[in-house]
Amino acid sequence: MNTGWNKKEKMKIKTTPSVIIRILIWIIILIGGVYCGIKHDLIYFKSCFSNPFFHIISFLIGFILMKLSFHAAAVGGRELKKYGKEGDIPRLETNKLVTSGIFKCFRHPMLFGLSFVPLAIALIIGSPTFILFIAPLEMIFILIMVLVFEEMECYKKFGKDYEIYKKKTPIFSKKLNCYKKLFIS
Repeated sequence: MNTGWNKKEKMKIKTTPSVIIRILIWIIILIGGVYCGIKHDLIYFKSCFSNPFFHIISFLIGFILMKLSFHAAAVGGRELKKYGKEGDIPRLETNKLVTSGIFKCFRHPMLFGLSFVPLAIALIIGSPTFILFIAPLEMIFILIMVLVFEEMECYKKFGKDYEIYKKKTPIFSKKLNCYKKLFIS
């Protein structure tokens, strides 16, 4: 009996090498942050790292931050999926410039939200070194990747339209209402 779809085709994910490379870099820095943070904590922050009260509070804050980060990614992702694609293009890619909804507030709302993931992971595992030193550096690195690679790709794809959009829309919004839309709505 033919069910109308081929399992092999259904399991195949289409995306560009650029997206895959950025995801791999992100995974590597997160795993490296966890490893380096815990290794350093076991030597220099043993009392804090082994404190259950610290871990409970840290875990709860990290869990909330992780939920907020993924919520931001979902908000932007839904709008990109709805308005940013025309035709059959690879997953996680767009071919239409989206300037409405949350994209009126932020140029890269999904990536802005996801930039908090290193701090969320650091808090979840309760690593003082990761929380204080490594996560902030990773967050800056992610934001730099956004500013360099995402902006460059947007210029390539959308040209003059993106320049106009960039002049009107900040990378980070100054409006509290925009942050509510991104993290809470």
